[in-house]
Amino acid sequence: MSDRGLVFSAGRPNQRVSAAAAAASGSSNKSLKGIIAGGITGGMEICITFPTEYVKTQLQLDEKVGAQKRYKGPIDCVKVTVRERGFFGLYRGLSVLLYGSIPKSAVRFGAFEEFKKRNSDAQGNLSTGRKFLCGLGAGICEAIFAVTPMETVKVKFINDQNSANPKFRGFFHGVREIVREQGLRGCYQGLTATMMKQGSNQAIRFLVVESLKDWYRGYRGDTDNTRPIPKLLTGMFGAVAGAASVFGNTPIDVVKTRMQGLEAHKYRSTAHCFVKIWREEGPLAFYKGTVPRLSRVCLDVAITFMIYDSFMELFNKLWN
Repeated sequence: MSDRGLVFSAGRPNQRVSAAAAAASGSSNKSLKGIIAGGITGGMEICITFPTEYVKTQLQLDEKVGAQKRYKGPIDCVKVTVRERGFFGLYRGLSVLLYGSIPKSAVRFGAFEEFKKRNSDAQGNLSTGRKFLCGLGAGICEAIFAVTPMETVKVKFINDQNSANPKFRGFFHGVREIVREQGLRGCYQGLTATMMKQGSNQAIRFLVVESLKDWYRGYRGDTDNTRPIPKLLTGMFGAVAGAASVFGNTPIDVVKTRMQGLEAHKYRSTAHCFVKIWREEGPLAFYKGTVPRLSRVCLDVAITFMIYDSFMELFNKLWN
């Protein structure tokens, strides 16, 4: 009996170690799943929604004061672009976003899963404040590692299209010219504004989506969070989150776009850009491009969360 008792008690630590190792592996796998699912999601989403991003950027760069503006609105911007450059003119700069959207989305969701893992309670739940902070951290990570260089090059490409003699012949040529003329710093214009934009974007979106998901689980009595939420409903939650983020941070987006354009040399800093727009164009200038951005972002966030949740469910079934 004593020998059996010794063997049994000696086995318990090993069991605990195995359980801890399995839990750690599961947590690590979830972050890796988030990175892979996020990357796939980013590539698919941008191909669907890019024309609205193009129109939004054009309207935000249309900053002439005291003179006739080039575009009368989002519909006119589409008409002028198609008339002058054909339908695929609405996809100018797509290659830049394709190169950047995959790592951007991968960093965003991978970082969120990691922050969520580290801040959840024993039942895997997040408080409202921690949902916001996890989203904020995910947004700042994507701003630093993916969004700022990608957005800077994209805005310069679109802005270059409006010049009399466009100088960028393609993505790699454009990047090479920017780095040659301005150094690596030229790809990081507007970093502060981008961190503010992406941080607030993802903080609002993840807070809204996660809160709505928790509300729905409570409504249907799903206490263990194991039953999947219908994808159409996830899309609706994403659209609400997207609208909330648009109204919450469009002014930051306008400042970021100006700081990354070809006329960025006019601004000494993010704060100077904000003051200059306020004085010369008025407060309504901070909401330029809101309509096309609203349509794009609501569709974008809805599609993103639907695709992401679908891949995470698939990975969870096939990858234990």
